[in-house]
Order: sequence, then C-alpha cells, then structure tokens
Amino acid sequence: MSEIRFILNGKEVAYGGSATDRLLDVLRNEYRCTSVKCGCKEGECGACSVLIDGTLINSCCVAMGAVEGASVVTMEGYRETKRFAALDKAFGELSAVQCGFCIPGMVLAAEALLSKNPHPSEDEIREGLSGNLCRCTGYNAIVNAVNNAAKEGNGLW
Repeated sequence: MSEIRFILNGKEVAYGGSATDRLLDVLRNEYRCTSVKCGCKEGECGACSVLIDGTLINSCCVAMGAVEGASVVTMEGYRETKRFAALDKAFGELSAVQCGFCIPGMVLAAEALLSKNPHPSEDEIREGLSGNLCRCTGYNAIVNAVNNAAKEGNGLW
C-alpha cells in the first residue's frame, strides 16, 4: 500500500490508509481538524467544506485518493491568514455567528468567493454561500459580514 501525499494547511503529510477513505473522516480522525464537521454525509450542507487547490469542496464526497498531490486547507490553516482576520472581524462585529457549527464552512465559502470576486454583489454573496446551510442565523447577518469584509478588507482579495 502506498502513501497518499498531500499538503494540509501548508504542511506536507502522508496518509497510509485506503484511497477510498473519506477525506472528511481522515481530516477529523487522523489530523484532528475538528473545524471540518460531519453534517449530512451527502454533500448537501457544507459543514465539511474545505478548500482543495483553492476550490470549495465538500470533504464528505471526496475519497483520499483524489487529494494525492493537492493542497487541502481547513479552518485550522485558514485562520492563520490575514484574510481570515478580516472575515473574523466582520463576523464578530455583525453578530453573524450563533451556534458556530456552520461557520467554518461559511468562512471558507466566503474565501472561495472573495478570492475569485473581491467585490461581489449581495446576490453573488448569497450564491457563493448557497451550498452552506445555517439553521440559526437566517443568513442575513452572514451575508452582511461577507459584504463588510469585502469592503473593509483593504485589498486582501
């Protein structure tokens, strides 16, 4: 059995398990990336969202073999960036966090959106976040936070 090598939050790692193991389970159980949540196991809720080579992906739908040579970023790695600091500030100031279960996925969805479109409209923000479900906030505060981070981000994206 060969190892699956990939970059996790900026560090090269090697996974010795099966190529068919779910990325979600490996991130949580082997690498202790607890920001990656198990919500639906079907790619519908976004709680398990990660960035793979900069693209937002539901990790519950990814086999480990698919990440060979890829860069995987979870909230544990993203929270060390200046971009996260801008989103964190906006989410806090606008009370966009309630229970927090969905927030890692929402923040990574915001990063994926803003990295491609640094000045999105409200409709574009809603579309960018549409793969992430929140059962607490009603979305308006989250949308406003992403909008505020884009405006106040001082050219980070």
